[in-house]
Amino acid sequence: MKAAVMYQKGDLPQYVDFPEPTPQNENEILVTVKAVAIKHLDKSKASGRHYSSTAPREGGKVVGGDGVCLLPDGTRVFGMGVSGMLAEKATIEKDRIVNIPDELDDATAAALPNAVIGAAMGLKFKADIQPGDVVLINGATGFTGRVAVQIAKHYGAKRIIVTGRNQSSLDDLLSLGADEIVSIMQEDESFIAKIKSIHQETPIDVIIDYLWGNTAEMILSCLKGDGSFGNRTRFVSVGSVTGDLLQLSAATLRSVNIQLTGSGLGAWSKDQVRSLFKDILPEMFQLAAAGKLKVETLKVKLKDSADLWDLEVPDGQRLVVTI
Repeated sequence: MKAAVMYQKGDLPQYVDFPEPTPQNENEILVTVKAVAIKHLDKSKASGRHYSSTAPREGGKVVGGDGVCLLPDGTRVFGMGVSGMLAEKATIEKDRIVNIPDELDDATAAALPNAVIGAAMGLKFKADIQPGDVVLINGATGFTGRVAVQIAKHYGAKRIIVTGRNQSSLDDLLSLGADEIVSIMQEDESFIAKIKSIHQETPIDVIIDYLWGNTAEMILSCLKGDGSFGNRTRFVSVGSVTGDLLQLSAATLRSVNIQLTGSGLGAWSKDQVRSLFKDILPEMFQLAAAGKLKVETLKVKLKDSADLWDLEVPDGQRLVVTI
């Protein structure tokens, strides 16, 4: 079979002939792959920068962790790969598959799950979002951030504030459910003044953060209380695009009712992961099929896998390899 194979950590994948995988136990099944989204997670794991990275096995390793595929009976599903998904064939786990509505195209179905995981898991299980909550999404102009805006609105957010670097992308978020946009390109003092003003006007209940670093520091400083009873804020770290470390004042933690947590691999319970496949992803696939959850994709072919690794993808789009 043809596949995109990584031979050394950090190298570009190569489009080569590779042995077809074989199921290793009763929970694995061989499938025909139709589409695979290339995410930051895939790139960082392949380069060795992600905390869950492992070295390629001897003889090479097929990249790609999940995708749209066909079961032996022809049923089209989203599945989590065991053997690596960027190939004509793959093995997936039987208990981690989701049927895809007929109305949903392969590229959208492949692109959505990682963004749903990066948005819904934090909103639902870490922030415990409630109807009427005020939500701030820090770094919302990327693919996952755009999905997070729509999911927050679907979950009943009363007001959604978004931050980002690209002004055009920020403006687009207003049509997806955002109520107010805040550029991170302005001076720090202006950014802080704006967030403080928003928080005083409508106290922020939930913060979903994809950036960390300086903007997260500033947002956290805006929550600092004065010793009186204040609003409960749930801050959820999902990504660290602009830096892995920050400085946090102990006074901020003591002066406000804040819950600081993360949402990512290793941060969820087994029941929450089961709910992802049983409830959350099926619901989001149905929303997308009905046109109520919108995403944009850039489609490429498997044979171009070496070139696509460094391909410049427009802001807010997801790269999807079709097979």
